[in-house]
Amino acid sequence: MANINLLPWREERRQELKQAFLVVLGVVAAIAFAIVVLADRAVSSAIESQQGRNNYLTSQISELDLQVKEINELERKRRELLDRMKVIQELQGNRPIIVRIFDELVRSLPDGVFYTDLSRKVNSIELKGVAESNNRISSLMRKVDKSEWFSDPNLTAVKAQPNYGEQASEFTLSFKISTPSVLEEE
Repeated sequence: MANINLLPWREERRQELKQAFLVVLGVVAAIAFAIVVLADRAVSSAIESQQGRNNYLTSQISELDLQVKEINELERKRRELLDRMKVIQELQGNRPIIVRIFDELVRSLPDGVFYTDLSRKVNSIELKGVAESNNRISSLMRKVDKSEWFSDPNLTAVKAQPNYGEQASEFTLSFKISTPSVLEEE
């Protein structure tokens, strides 16, 4: 029988398969590396793109915040101006009223009565004065009550004052200011 040595052929075959395996392994490793690099670049590109959009939104938000602050400042200035205009209009509208009040005080003053003190608190007036008699004080109260500019007269104190005459009395009278409709008079 003849002896055939198959070992070198098997060894060569093993070497060829091993080389083919290593080549395939190298190709697969290269493809895997390429995929990882491409995926990394894609993710990095997506992150950079998103950061760019975030930066754009942040800049736009800061611009809008500045505009909102400016709008709020303008609204505050507008309110202040409106308040000032309102105060000026009220002052302009109330300016002739004090003149009318003094005129009405003079018109309601009967003979034999004079005022010694006058004070005003918001919408009320307190008068102190001296009258020749109690009848003069009553006459003053009736005239104040009939006046369009005054209401609710209230006599709080009456004291005899012999320094001004035998029947003279010192009195304190308070009443409210009730302004008639200004539009009707103008």
